Order: sequence, then C-alpha cells, then structure tokens
Amino acid sequence: MNATNPIQTDANEPATAKPAASAAGSGSEDLTAEPRPARVQSQQEAVDEALADVASAEPGDEEVHAQLQSLQADLADAEARVLRAHAELENYRKRANRHLEEEKKYAPLALMRDLLPVLDNLERAIQSAGQDGGSAQLVEGVKMVAQLLVMTLERHHCRRIEAQGAVFDPHVHEAIAQIPSDQVPPGTVLEVAQTGYQLHDRVVRPSQVLVSGRPAAAGAAGANE
Repeated sequence: MNATNPIQTDANEPATAKPAASAAGSGSEDLTAEPRPARVQSQQEAVDEALADVASAEPGDEEVHAQLQSLQADLADAEARVLRAHAELENYRKRANRHLEEEKKYAPLALMRDLLPVLDNLERAIQSAGQDGGSAQLVEGVKMVAQLLVMTLERHHCRRIEAQGAVFDPHVHEAIAQIPSDQVPPGTVLEVAQTGYQLHDRVVRPSQVLVSGRPAAAGAAGANE
C-alpha cells in the first residue's frame, strides 16, 4: 500500500497543475484582447500597466479584474467627453460662420446711412433747378452735394489719391497717355483724367493720369546718337 501511494501522488500532480495553467492562459488571452482607444493617451498607458499586472497576476485575482473594469468605464467616459467637445466645437463653428456672413452682408450699412443725406441734397438741387434762377442754384447745390460726398467718404477712411504734379507711381496711378514736355521732368503727372481713391492703404481705383515724357527733339537726338 505504501509503495503505491507515491505513484498515485505523482499521477495526480500533473492533473491538478494542467487546469491551473489553462486557466491562467485563458484569463490572460481574454484580458489582452480588450480594445484600447487611441484618442486618450493617459488612459492607454493606464490600460497597458493594468494588462502588465494581469499577465503576472494569479488566476482569479479579483482586484486586477475590478481595476480593468474601472479603466474601461473611464475610457468610455473619456470618449463620451471627446464626442461632446467635438459637437460643441462644430456648433460654435456654425454659429461663427453665420455671424461672419451677417457681418459681411450688412457691412455697408453705416456707409449707406451717411450717403442718404447726400442723395437728399442732390434731389433738392434738382428740384430747385425748375425755379427762377434755377441754373445758378443748381450749380451751387451740386457743389454742396459734392463737398458733402467727399466728407462722407473721408469719414469712412476713403480718400482721394493726390496725383496732379506728383511723380508717377504705378501703385496708385494708371497712365493713359504720355505727353512730351520740356517743362517738367519725365514721369511727372501733367493732368488727372479721373480721380482715384483708396480705402485705408488699399487702392479702390487708381487715378488715370497723363504723364510727361522726354521732348520730341531730345528723343530724336538720343535716337541718332
């Protein structure tokens, strides 16, 4: 009897060891298969650490499993917060776009309000043209309207581009003709055909000008040389 006990004990030891190894392998395989969201780096690191603990933990370690469940809940909560933040950002973008469109749509409102008195005065000048001495009144009224319009444009930072007698500047002037002259240096604005305007530092339209050139005699002499 004593001789057979060691044999039975040796036969039973592998039978008890195999289920334990299988359980450990099964637990490790299921836990490492949990998905890891890529958007929350800190939560990923926590999950990696927890998985490392599980790999070295004994089967049935309830504390490690509870920790994993807590981390999974934290990940789900973090993902929900990211989705809410994304939705709020999208709503803010839409509101900002609507506000920008309204600002662009009604940007000329202040200018329109300031131009209405100019139109009123112009209409009064036209009405006075039919009265006695209407021609003189019309001329005077149109002058007043022109002055009022210039003041209105300047109030909105739109001013004339001074060109008469200035050196030709291609950034603010547009040359429509060149006239030979020995009175002024070449490249001088002799006459303004149409006044230009600029808003702040941006040209609304350039001044159309006639520019001086070299006298014809000097130009011919230079060509012969």
